[in-house]
Order: sequence, then structure tokens, then C-alpha cells
Amino acid sequence: MDLSIEGKFFLKGNFENCCIGIKEGKIVKIKKILKSENHKYFRNNIILPAGIDIHVHFREPGMTDKEDLSTGSKSAAFGGISCYFDMPNTIPQSITKQNLFLKKKLAENKSYVDFGLYFGITNNNINKLSEIKKYCSGFKLYMGESTNSMNFDNHNLDALKNCDIGNKALLIHAEDQECINKNKKMENNLNDHNKSRPSICELNAVRNIKSVFQNSNKKIHICHITSSKSVDEIKNLKNFTCGVTPHHLLLDIENVSKKQNYYKVNPPIRKKLERKLLLDCLIRNEIDVVESDHAPHTINQKNTDFDSAPSGIPGVETMIPIFLYLVKNEVITMNQFIQLFCKNPAEILKIPKGQIKIGYDADFMIVDLKKITKIEANNLHYKCGWSPFENFKTIFPKHLFIRGENIISDWEMVSKEGFGKFVGG
Repeated sequence: MDLSIEGKFFLKGNFENCCIGIKEGKIVKIKKILKSENHKYFRNNIILPAGIDIHVHFREPGMTDKEDLSTGSKSAAFGGISCYFDMPNTIPQSITKQNLFLKKKLAENKSYVDFGLYFGITNNNINKLSEIKKYCSGFKLYMGESTNSMNFDNHNLDALKNCDIGNKALLIHAEDQECINKNKKMENNLNDHNKSRPSICELNAVRNIKSVFQNSNKKIHICHITSSKSVDEIKNLKNFTCGVTPHHLLLDIENVSKKQNYYKVNPPIRKKLERKLLLDCLIRNEIDVVESDHAPHTINQKNTDFDSAPSGIPGVETMIPIFLYLVKNEVITMNQFIQLFCKNPAEILKIPKGQIKIGYDADFMIVDLKKITKIEANNLHYKCGWSPFENFKTIFPKHLFIRGENIISDWEMVSKEGFGKFVGG
């Protein structure tokens, strides 16, 4: 063994005092008593699987004034995330093999944590997906326009049903573009944005996706769902999963009063009742994943009139710390937390992470549940310099291990750029 770690681990739904043996980055032993020459004992803390964020926009290449693969992955590490999956709407978009390889090389040189990359589906590359499947971690489809999103006509969904994407997941931004076009208007605030992209646009898209894919063998993941009605449509379908963001669970039009342009995002922040119904779905275990949809813009870019402000907010560093605090306060259970942030994301994307289990990557976060802090943007590592969750109470992981290597130690970075490895290809 290269390393043994002793402490209070979360195993099979419960905490257990034991030791984990690690060799070549993998968990090889789980025993009550176990020691190697390199042995670490974490007293008075809990040890959880590291988190996985299946939905980030780290903006590289092409928009690195907002974020890049170095700052984004460093933020992920401080937030307890050992692996992220980056979306294809960069400049250039990851819609060709050449552009996908460009981003992969950049991430290999710059990422602090492990990473996966999605390939974007367009009207023009739909017939090439079978050749791409072995090179990407999954596929992304935009049914509604957003920041630098790729064009796709909804009538092509039937053609997509018959495409060979192997065992890779198909992630979908579910907003019906015709519905958006019908409702679009000049916007002065979050309420206007909500009316321009109402939840019926999401529901229409989800129903369309369901009608095409519910009897297929494809793994369908609906991203950043905002409505309990959308959840109800797909919650009993075996080949469907859905994700929700912290901002759609915790922020609403009524509780955001100042600088509303900063909270402009697609799909929009909804009203309080809709948000509470969505949170109820999460508590009832009807949602599979919490995903950050980290999509930063700079303060200067956001600090304009509402209609001109770009859509998107940062969230990768604060997502897990906020929810660890919610676990401590019994809003959700620890077992739900592990399912939402660790186990389910790994299973959807078929990577050997997300559980403390023999044969899996030795990815852990060590947490001191007594160390409660408030979010201050100045203490975060985003390039954009702000957070929509300012002053939220959090519990940040104290240590982070990835493949048995210590990345964060006592809330400080101890690793280097380029440590992260590509997964899911």
C-alpha cells in the first residue's frame, strides 16, 4: 500500500471508524485496523467521498476573462470537488474532434482536479457522434438558446434517438425555443426574465424529450430543472435522471432584491412557491443530482442594465459547503447528500468515483462539522470576483484527497496545476 487513512468514514449509509488502504490511487482495503508506512489519522472529523460536479462552464478556451480551467478547477477543489465535467459552449465550441482535443490538452496542463468533457450536438454533427463517443465523457444538447449555445432543431430529436452514442449520457438543456420566442420581451428585472422564459417552456421541452426517448436505451439527463412539474414528468422513467442547481433550490425572485442583473440565469430564478416545491422534490428523493451550472461573468459584464446583462452565475466552490451546512441543520440527510453530490453523479457518467468502496478512486473530503463560516466573495477563488450566495452559512471541507494525493490540506492548496486527469472517455 502507498497510504492508509484512519478515521470516521461514511460507508454504506452509516459512519464507521475504520482504515482505508490505498495503492496507485485506488482503494484496495477497508478494515478496522490497517497501517502502512504512510499512515494518516484524522481525529474528530468525518470522511466523505469527494464531490462530483457534472455541470460547469469554466469558459476556456475563448472567454478566459470570466474564468479559466486553472481558476475554475482550483475553486472546485476548495469546494470539495474531485472531478468536474465541462460544457461545450466555449469559443471555439467543442463540436468537432479537433476542438474537443484542444480543450482536453488545455485541461491536462491546467486542471487541479480530475475532469471530463462533453461534446456538443448540433444540426451539422449529429451523424458523427458514433466516432466521437470514445473521446468524450458525454454529450450535451441545447434545446433553448443560452450563452454561446449551439443550434439544434427540435425536429432532429427523432434522428438523435437512432444515433449511436454508446453508453454515454445525453445531457439536455430543456427549454423549448419556440416557447421562449413566443414569450420573449424587454426585461427590466428577474420577474420579467421569468416571464420571458416561463417554466412551461421547460415543461414543454421535457415532455418532448420524454415522448422521443422514454422507450430508448439512451441515458437521458435533464439539466438544471426548475419546476416540480418537470420532475413529475420523468421521475418514474428508468433511463431518465434530472439535476437541480443550488440557485434554483435556494434563491427566488422574492428573496433577491438588490442587483437583480447578477442573478439573471438560464433557466431563470423562479418565484418562491415554485422554488419551495422544487426543494420538496429534492427532500422526497425525486431529484438525482445537485449540479452547480457554474457559469461566471465578470462584475463589469454583469454591472449593466438588466436586459443587456449576460445570463449565468458562479457556484462550483460554494455548492457543497452550503449543502454540508444544510445537512448539519437536518434539511437533508447525510445519505441524501452522498447520493446527490457523489454516488449518483458518478453512476450517471460511469466513473469509478463517488463511493468509499474497493476498486474506486481514493477521492475523499475530510470535514469538520463544527467549522461554520459565511461566504465572502473575497475569500473564494473565482476569477469573476463575486458570488450570488454572499453571507450564506457554509462548512468548507478541511482536506481533499484525489486518487490518494492530498490536494487541499487545512483549507490550503498543496497541489499544482496539471494534476487532474481526464475521465470518462
